[in-house]
Amino acid sequence: MKKVAVVGLGNMGLGLAKNLIAAGFAVSGHDLRPERGRMLAELGGAPAAGLADLAGAHAVFVMVMTGAQVMEVVAGAGGLKDTLKAGATIIVSATIQPAEMRAVEQAIAGSGLNLIDSPVSGGQFGADAGTLTLMVAADKAVFAENEDLLQAVGERIFHVGEAIGMGQTVKASLQALIGVSFAGIFESLALGAAAGIKGETLYEVFSSTHVANTPFFKNCAELIMARKFEDGGSHISTMVKDIGISMSLARESGMPLFATSAAYELFQAGISRFPDGDNWAIVKLLEEFSGAEVKW
Repeated sequence: MKKVAVVGLGNMGLGLAKNLIAAGFAVSGHDLRPERGRMLAELGGAPAAGLADLAGAHAVFVMVMTGAQVMEVVAGAGGLKDTLKAGATIIVSATIQPAEMRAVEQAIAGSGLNLIDSPVSGGQFGADAGTLTLMVAADKAVFAENEDLLQAVGERIFHVGEAIGMGQTVKASLQALIGVSFAGIFESLALGAAAGIKGETLYEVFSSTHVANTPFFKNCAELIMARKFEDGGSHISTMVKDIGISMSLARESGMPLFATSAAYELFQAGISRFPDGDNWAIVKLLEEFSGAEVKW
């Protein structure tokens, strides 16, 4: 039985762990918050007090927030580079900058460890359901060796290339689309409400079109109209970080991003106004201009 570990037991990390356990792997995990370890134990996993306790793992998923955190987990004092045995694989499932991902590759060069660059898309729901989309960059042999682990947590797995950083590059490009799509949903619903149209009418008409007849639109609109703006597993801070990565990649590539720039500023305004909110809390910011609420 393969031994697998997850570092970072937030909403996404716990979802990964749950599905790895369900697939029959022996799963351990570490998080700085003791209560997250207890939640892992309730799922059937083994909480680890520190990274040193993961030494026997065949592979470790790293699902933390930032590139700096990934580097600390992988190559910091007592990190996975010093803990894991040669031949083990580090799977970075966090979304970070492509340059940060390449820096991680350089940091473990010569260690005998394998590295997979595999950011994910699908949010907390996808992590819980095992339906994530994975954008995997890795050596073909390393990808093949760990494909069973990736299949346990994802429904759609794309091997986007062998060069480390390509996975994060694809995710940064996708995140620009996601950010602009969110902004369009927020503004169109707020516009209709401001003009006196009932939320139910907006939902029914929008979701009948080929543009908005998607789970993405329906889930977002339903949460907005139910006025559920917090604790929905899609915190606005994550989107600000992710679109910021898209903007950074654009600067590196000399590529102007007009709509993505506007979406980024909208999310920046949203997190300033509603720091504890989910992405769709931005609708409340837009509602302040008209006084009309988007609701059923």
